Amino acid sequence: MRVKNASYVKGAASYAQCIVSELPQVAVAGKSNVGKSSFINYLVGDGKLARTSKLPGRTRLINYFLVNTDVSGEFLLADLPGYGFAKVSDAEKQRWADLLEQYLAKESSIVTVLFLVDIRHDPTNDDAVMYNYLFKNNLPFVVLATKADKLPKSQVKNRCRSIANFFKLGEANVLPVSSANKTGLEAVLAKLEQALAARE
Repeated sequence: MRVKNASYVKGAASYAQCIVSELPQVAVAGKSNVGKSSFINYLVGDGKLARTSKLPGRTRLINYFLVNTDVSGEFLLADLPGYGFAKVSDAEKQRWADLLEQYLAKESSIVTVLFLVDIRHDPTNDDAVMYNYLFKNNLPFVVLATKADKLPKSQVKNRCRSIANFFKLGEANVLPVSSANKTGLEAVLAKLEQALAARE
């Protein structure tokens, strides 16, 4: 599968503002500053589509992008608010958490969740909460280990194995990616193609 083009659709600050559509949806989840925006830009081949920032907590909405592919038609990519380290009020963090949970619980068009974790570190408590939520609610997902360029190549496989062990997953369910070095995309696209085909 290849992404032909992608465009920004809208941002939703509450579940009431979320898009109602029969198009399949792919959600992107992960802690603040894990590299979601950079990954999205890498995924769709557009370095300016999602706004990137070195400051955690930039994504405060569910941002929707319409993605057109060569073999799987169109789908909506939903960039979810980051969780964890953002320097915002507890009330704001709770609002993000409520939005994220309502979306994951109520959106019936989700075909898979791209769950991003930092390859350099063991998953955080917040990552564990997200994993348990996805698992208990039977939401299909794949773990993407971001920032693989920050490690020597010899360490990448061991770190992916460690993350898989943490989540009690098979190693094939943890894919290393680097938006900086442009690696790992083919494996992600193959997973997306499978998820979209299963939906059909």
